[in-house]
Amino acid sequence: MTIRNLSKKFGSFVAVEDLSMDVEDGKFVALLGPSGCGKTTTLRMVAGLETSDSGEIYFGNDLMNDIPTEKRDVAMVFQFYAIYPDMSVYDNIAFPLKMQNLPRDEIAKRVKEAAESVRISDILGAKEGALTVGEKQRVAIARAIVRNPKVYLFDEPLTNLDARLRTAMRTEIKKLHRSLGQTSIYVTHDQLEAMTMADKVAVMNNGKLLQYDVPEILFDKPKNTFVAGFIGTPPMNLLDCSLVEKSGKTLLDFGDFSLDITDFQKDGGLRDGSLVAGFRPSDVKIGREGRDGGTSFQAEVSASEDLGDKKLLELKVGASSINTIQPYDSALNPGEKVQVQVALSKLHLFSRKTKEAIL
Repeated sequence: MTIRNLSKKFGSFVAVEDLSMDVEDGKFVALLGPSGCGKTTTLRMVAGLETSDSGEIYFGNDLMNDIPTEKRDVAMVFQFYAIYPDMSVYDNIAFPLKMQNLPRDEIAKRVKEAAESVRISDILGAKEGALTVGEKQRVAIARAIVRNPKVYLFDEPLTNLDARLRTAMRTEIKKLHRSLGQTSIYVTHDQLEAMTMADKVAVMNNGKLLQYDVPEILFDKPKNTFVAGFIGTPPMNLLDCSLVEKSGKTLLDFGDFSLDITDFQKDGGLRDGSLVAGFRPSDVKIGREGRDGGTSFQAEVSASEDLGDKKLLELKVGASSINTIQPYDSALNPGEKVQVQVALSKLHLFSRKTKEAIL
């Protein structure tokens, strides 16, 4: 699938602006971003449920812009499952095939295969009222599978599930994609879903595509502060700072502390003086002893959150707050003074003006 310069407005509101991306055949791609970022509108334009104001959508070499939804050979799974309450599970799954007037034997064969793939063969005779939320979702997925479409489109299908079921269904959908091998686009606001399920992730905000890459690159090399702060749990620490030269050293001045990055500059050095420094909580090391200055500074533990296998600590350094991940048996408590060291090899620097990565 190829999307080129796709745009859509609703009145004066720009829902999608000049979006371009390629989806390789058979890949699982996630559209990720907060509510209102344009991801669902993009999905609906791919499906033909919304008409774009400009831009082009291709399936292979075929332009889809003027092709009606029913002829695009796509199947959608929505947040709300729309299970027909007066029909059995079997009839719900079979419905799109009956609309195509397929032979009864062919319908039965494909319903059986679809039901087996999502493990609901034992409830084919049940009706909507007897189904759990998870079973309803599986029925909706089976109804999409049974059509054998060119493209699967998922619009936040796990939103209504509890945390445990969401985790289980993430695994199920990924397994299903591997077995079917069909191109899939998955809309979600949950970065954990996107990062664990997708081959590539398109991060969107305010109608714009900010970065489109494999999950590892999004995590390790975010192109801007939005992606840096949106990807990762807990999110990256992002702090305003200034680049200063002092006594032959290059420092990042945060006001209440500084970092010596003299040996960290690349490509001729930094030139933008107003910066945003980013470092992940896992790249912040702390201890009760250390040295001031250089890459080490003093802070105070202001909060501690037990996450089971680890602890999330909030550190205060003057007006700045820094999150760090520590071992679950860490004995540090709020009010204690600690020495902090940031892994400079993992440091990200962004222009405070443009929000784009510069190092």
